[in-house]
Amino acid sequence: MFTLKQGWAALFGTLLLGGMILSSQIWQPDWPLARYDALLIYAISLQALFLATGMESWREARVILLFHITGTAMEIFKVYAGSWGYPGGGVMKLWGVPLFSGFMYASVGSYMARVIRLFDMRFAPYPPFWTTVVLAAAIYGNFFAHHFLPDIRLALFAATLLLFARTRIWFRIAETHYWMPLPLAAFFSSFFLWLAENIGTSTKTWIYSGQDSHQMVSLAKMGSWYLLLFVSFVTVTVVIRDTLSRKPLCYKAT
Repeated sequence: MFTLKQGWAALFGTLLLGGMILSSQIWQPDWPLARYDALLIYAISLQALFLATGMESWREARVILLFHITGTAMEIFKVYAGSWGYPGGGVMKLWGVPLFSGFMYASVGSYMARVIRLFDMRFAPYPPFWTTVVLAAAIYGNFFAHHFLPDIRLALFAATLLLFARTRIWFRIAETHYWMPLPLAAFFSSFFLWLAENIGTSTKTWIYSGQDSHQMVSLAKMGSWYLLLFVSFVTVTVVIRDTLSRKPLCYKAT
């Protein structure tokens, strides 16, 4: 049941990856519609379907919009800085970044919002909210600043452990409650996002600087995703605050 619920929560991202795989196999360069533009139409259609069927609520859509904004801003900067690039053409591109790329970040937001609801998650004991916002801002800022200033990601890794070491993710399956340390959940999630990145680069949806599409993405990217997941989580909690508890919870756990 845990696996099934996780798969259902990740449905948007799974379908988006499926579209990337399928389009990479069938798309022809002489077709009138560019692949990136087709992926944008596909992603918008998925989002509309999720909202129309109630698979995502409008409150969750607000979370996803925040992911679009922060994700697209990072994409524009990183492509400009030469960290990675999008080799294909397209009409709906902004400074070399196809607009569908925002949906890749939105799929992370969609997963987080849905998994919290599906598992009836609670986070406790949760540190003071302002400290998590400061940490998320520092992590997000470092993704930009390390191109010009010393990279402080090691200190940020330590900060995530210090701040969230006691925080448990409580989740419910049937009538039984379970828990997992929040940093451990972030680590596991970063591994699956690393796998998704390998699908993205193998389909030539994007390519890292100096990377061939047949090469695996560096395992160091797991560290980047681990940090970015804390930015993502804090972004979610800006909208979904009722899941946080400053005090430890007393469920009878298994």
